[in-house]
Amino acid sequence: VEGDKEYKAKIIGADPLSDIAILQVDSNALIGADIGNSEDLQVGEWVVAIGSPLGLDQTVTRGIVSAKGRSTDDIRIASYADFIQTDASINRGNSGGALINIRGQLVGINTAIATGGGFSYGNIGIGFAIPSKLVQRVMTQLIEKGEVERGWLGVMIQDVDHNLAEKLGFAKPHGALITMVGKNSPAEKGGMRHGDVVLDFDGVSIRDRDHLRYVVAAAGIGSTVDVKVIRQGKKKDLKIKLAKRTEEAITALSNRVASPGEDAD
Repeated sequence: VEGDKEYKAKIIGADPLSDIAILQVDSNALIGADIGNSEDLQVGEWVVAIGSPLGLDQTVTRGIVSAKGRSTDDIRIASYADFIQTDASINRGNSGGALINIRGQLVGINTAIATGGGFSYGNIGIGFAIPSKLVQRVMTQLIEKGEVERGWLGVMIQDVDHNLAEKLGFAKPHGALITMVGKNSPAEKGGMRHGDVVLDFDGVSIRDRDHLRYVVAAAGIGSTVDVKVIRQGKKKDLKIKLAKRTEEAITALSNRVASPGEDAD
């Protein structure tokens, strides 16, 4: 907005899986924000949240980055995200507002809060923002292609629990357990097997199930990636060429009843 002036916006595209939409506003009076690299954020770094909480326009609050890489298990508003957690005050109405660093660069889009349950709807110091790296990727694809294309493995996955982590000799649970490999899927063609634990995907150390889904989606359709797994106690290196994630592929993979904590990728 320019003062109290309002503009009509055209919806260019929307991606429900990341909770991001692109709007176009025609005006020479508006200046674009400088987009920073959310990957450079450090826990403890100061950030500023801007939005309209509870109808209070142009509200600015400050806080720090409390954590990075919060998964979709922590907050179920988007299927593909790697949230920034902040204690900068975020309330209802802040969604879609900017999270900026001390250099004035946009590093995230405020999207949700944890309220503590019950009848509490206010800020308790736990807010979440979609990282700018994901925002840029989704924005570019929506503008250029009209949709967001995501990589696809063709497997069912679970988190590595404490029992499995102990058996594998891990100091703490990490990685993602492959519970099923789809027939003729990229994973099967690349040599992935039921029971494999994915430790590293395309050079990224995998934290958990949701992190693997996020990294696979971002890797790119048709790209061949290096995957490190543990199989029957031994490490193996695989090369897998990713396909495109489609609703048909998900439906075919998920026709059987999924176990609790299991997800398709």
